[in-house]
Amino acid sequence: MFKSAKTVFLLALLSGLLLYIGQAMAGESGLVIALGIALAMNVGTYWYSDKLAIKMARAKPASEAEYPWYHQMVRNLSQQAGQTQPRLFVSPSPQPNAFATGRNPKHSAVCVNRGLIDLLDRDEMEGVLAHELSHVYNRDILIGTVAATLATAITFLARFALFFGGSRDSANPVAQIALILLAPIAAMLIQFAVTRSRETQADTSGAKLSGKPLALARALRKLEAGGKQLARRGVGGTPAERPDSAFSTLYISAPFGGLGRGGGLGNAFRTHPKTEDRVRNLESIARQMGQMA
Repeated sequence: MFKSAKTVFLLALLSGLLLYIGQAMAGESGLVIALGIALAMNVGTYWYSDKLAIKMARAKPASEAEYPWYHQMVRNLSQQAGQTQPRLFVSPSPQPNAFATGRNPKHSAVCVNRGLIDLLDRDEMEGVLAHELSHVYNRDILIGTVAATLATAITFLARFALFFGGSRDSANPVAQIALILLAPIAAMLIQFAVTRSRETQADTSGAKLSGKPLALARALRKLEAGGKQLARRGVGGTPAERPDSAFSTLYISAPFGGLGRGGGLGNAFRTHPKTEDRVRNLESIARQMGQMA
């Protein structure tokens, strides 16, 4: 409940920031323009984000003949949740990772990387798939898409104001310039906070769906270590996994193991929670289930 309320608050904060910068630029007309941009971008991403994500990941449909275990595992988890089974894809990326996308459970897709298939055992894979299905059934993909869209719109407006000038009616041009420069950073930080919140919630929901919180914890450790190892060796991934990609936040673990994202102030710039924090949460769930002393 707390995580859901926090997400609503953060999305409202993003929306307020977008409308405020629009009004600061051009008064009421700027407010209308900002609202129009937000609505147009949300409509576009609502309908096409899943197709774009699959294309950027260079993923192909996973046939049941080639991946019978994949289909059976997702089918069992979907039936257990009483939900629709999403479409299944496999990306050729060597990075051990996975993501879910789609505007709602009936129009959703789950994609696993080739590197993930090669790295995890059956229980760990089931934990990861339960996590991704939880994103679908919690409608996290739509929430994350809205957050990313609002953040992009704020950045667009701020850059537009920077190049073409802000409102001439502003009594404090220094404050207006500061707003134009800082608004995109604030939007990015709020977007990342939304992502971290939903990842933690999906860990919890996924662990309860699969009944294997410790398997998911092991998988998260492997994903982070494997991603970092490949990054140090210079082994890349797909365009969707690049740090500057809008789709990198969809993955269960930060692509390339989150290499280069430090602690301290750097925690605010994390797209995903720290792996050790996620593991602690999952171990707590395991103790509640009587699986861990």
